[in-house]
Amino acid sequence: MSSHRPRKRFGQNFLRDQHVLDRIIAAADLQEDDRILEIGPGPGALTSRLLASGLPVLAVEIDRDLGAALQARDVKNLDVIIGDVLRLDWAELLQNPPYKLIANLPYNISSQVLFKVLDHRHAFRRLVLMFQKEVGDRLVAEEGTRNYGILPALIQPWFQIVRVAKVPPGAFHPPPKVDSVVLCLEPLSEPRLTLHDEALYRKLVRGAFAQRRKTLRNSLLGSGWGAEEIDRAFSAAGIEPSRRGETLKIEEFATLANLLSTYDREE
Repeated sequence: MSSHRPRKRFGQNFLRDQHVLDRIIAAADLQEDDRILEIGPGPGALTSRLLASGLPVLAVEIDRDLGAALQARDVKNLDVIIGDVLRLDWAELLQNPPYKLIANLPYNISSQVLFKVLDHRHAFRRLVLMFQKEVGDRLVAEEGTRNYGILPALIQPWFQIVRVAKVPPGAFHPPPKVDSVVLCLEPLSEPRLTLHDEALYRKLVRGAFAQRRKTLRNSLLGSGWGAEEIDRAFSAAGIEPSRRGETLKIEEFATLANLLSTYDREE
């Protein structure tokens, strides 16, 4: 283990369990033409395994000390970018797709990273990512359950999600106060939904879960939708406006979104 002192502001919990590292590498299913993106490599335990494959590894590290230590390795198949991955231009970052994103994600940015991935999903062949267990449970949640919300409704249409391993706190230094989980996200060859306007679908999903205790109609009204257009869409879709967002299947969200986009084009 590096002498580096983990920094709470960067959400640093360094993975050190060799068995978990084995599981991550196995799930990554590395092939000879793969390119790898790693976010938050830290002292580089996972990075070392990835580099051993001989494949090109692009590592993005926000901590300047850790980034400099990785650069000092002077390994020919390692490219290190020191910076905040959420502030980088991802179109510029992902210049030679497709990539496999393999990372022990800092928990404080995991959802934001997923939204970035969603915007650039065609640049990825596979994702193998560490999450706080609570976030992992949300990602695989089905409608009508407590964990169902924005994340599954936005991610599940495009990815098949499989649990790889449950990870206890002791697998990290320092140990977090929660359990973790490794998930493999495989892009679907065909999305589960046909959408006229993906941005509108995302707006609808976010609006539906903005105030979970409100009815779907009131949530959408509070998110800027007009009463006439949403009532027309509810009627056409056969969806009761008194339902709550967590009861809707992604297909029902898609139906509403497509109806609303049609109304926008009529205006």
